[in-house]
Amino acid sequence: MMDSINALIDTVNGYLYGYVLIALLVLGGLYFTARLQFLPTALLKEAVLSLSEKKKKDHQALSSFQALMVSTASRVGSGNIIGVAAAVLAGGPGAVFWMWLIAVFGSASAFVESTLAQIYKCRDANGAFYGGPAYTIRKAFRAPVFGGVFAGFVILLYMGGFNALASFNTTDFICNYMQGVPHASVYVGLALAALAGLVIMGGGRLISRVTQFLVPVMAVGYIVLALAVMVLHVRDLPHVVAGILAQAFDVKSAFGGFLGAAIMNGIKRGLYSNEAGVGSAPNAAASAHVSHPVKQGLAQLLSVFIDTILICSATAFILLCSGVDAGAYKAGADNTRFLQDCMSASFGAGGGVLLTCALVVFAYTTLVGNYFYAEQSVKYFYADANKNKAFMTGYRIVAVLVIFAGSQFKAAFAWNISDVIMGVMALINIPVCVILGKKAYVALWDYMIQRNQGRNPVFHPEKLYGSAEGMECWTEAHAPARPAPVVPAAATK
Repeated sequence: MMDSINALIDTVNGYLYGYVLIALLVLGGLYFTARLQFLPTALLKEAVLSLSEKKKKDHQALSSFQALMVSTASRVGSGNIIGVAAAVLAGGPGAVFWMWLIAVFGSASAFVESTLAQIYKCRDANGAFYGGPAYTIRKAFRAPVFGGVFAGFVILLYMGGFNALASFNTTDFICNYMQGVPHASVYVGLALAALAGLVIMGGGRLISRVTQFLVPVMAVGYIVLALAVMVLHVRDLPHVVAGILAQAFDVKSAFGGFLGAAIMNGIKRGLYSNEAGVGSAPNAAASAHVSHPVKQGLAQLLSVFIDTILICSATAFILLCSGVDAGAYKAGADNTRFLQDCMSASFGAGGGVLLTCALVVFAYTTLVGNYFYAEQSVKYFYADANKNKAFMTGYRIVAVLVIFAGSQFKAAFAWNISDVIMGVMALINIPVCVILGKKAYVALWDYMIQRNQGRNPVFHPEKLYGSAEGMECWTEAHAPARPAPVVPAAATK
């Protein structure tokens, strides 16, 4: 019975990820790019500048930079390494070009969904902000049940399926170097769960502080590693770039099968890596304290570029510059071996150690970043959750136990269900963004007008939309300060 259900889910995932989801995310990205007139992509410099905004020292919300690092921590994971190897093996070097292209269009989706999350964000009793597509659905459409379904999916997917999968992949990879050690997976799983638990038990604020340090170090270190490979093989670099462009537009490759292996694998790797349009990153975007929603929309656009244009490209050049013949490997079965051989070709015996370190750090940031999304979503069902220490401690312990449990076995059924949930999230999120997109477009023009006037943009929803319904955080921010109560002199004696 279970085998039949699993086979059915496999079939559903085949259509969902092979046709429906790719078409939806690609068309959504193209639509948002056109509606925004390519402005978000043209504003990359502005996006970087938006990260410099400082929040008040006593404010409990995250800064724009901290929110960016949390979302980047979740986006950047083992898929940026192993997934790119799979794309190159299955689609050839041409897949890298299509990976780049989808990042450009996907950044528009990321801008819209994150700007909307900021517009409709909430504030808890401590003054911290939270939100995401679930809250946007509840406020904009007055559909609390529908929003609750989305919030439940986020918890199941990011605290459950994805963290269990990341834990298994990391443990399995490390155990390859521990052959013959009894119960190696138990030791590795316990260590991974304990390290992640140290941060998870501290909640969202500790996660933001750790990721704002670890993610830049991780990203810069990995890019430097890729640059070292390119320097070592500098004579081959022009040939590698030419091969990427030539095979991306090779007629036989481009039109063989369903849009060709290069196109399909490049698009899939870009979409699944940066998750633009899925509705995950807005859960981090909503937590930022900014003067205008567009600032965080632009920041999340940067996250897509960091994930795909920088990190995935770094992996691609490590693979393609190594000189290792990809034709000798089989996509899927030989992804890890292909990576190890490419690293060894450039760095000798130390290549495997460098690769393992990169995978472990990437997986670690993914674990804590994914949990952040789940913690934001639990507030949908229990707004005062952070006030209940016993509840939050139990919730976080469950998250740590899931990481350990995931390290011990690979349940194909659980992973397939996770894929279905992610697909359904995108099927919900993209239409929501299309329907509410005008609010993001208007916010962008408002931001641009204020910037062109030399002002620091400030968001006033009632002036832009004629109503601030569901945007109470912004009206509260602009309300005049209440005068301190006058205490009679006699009362002070």
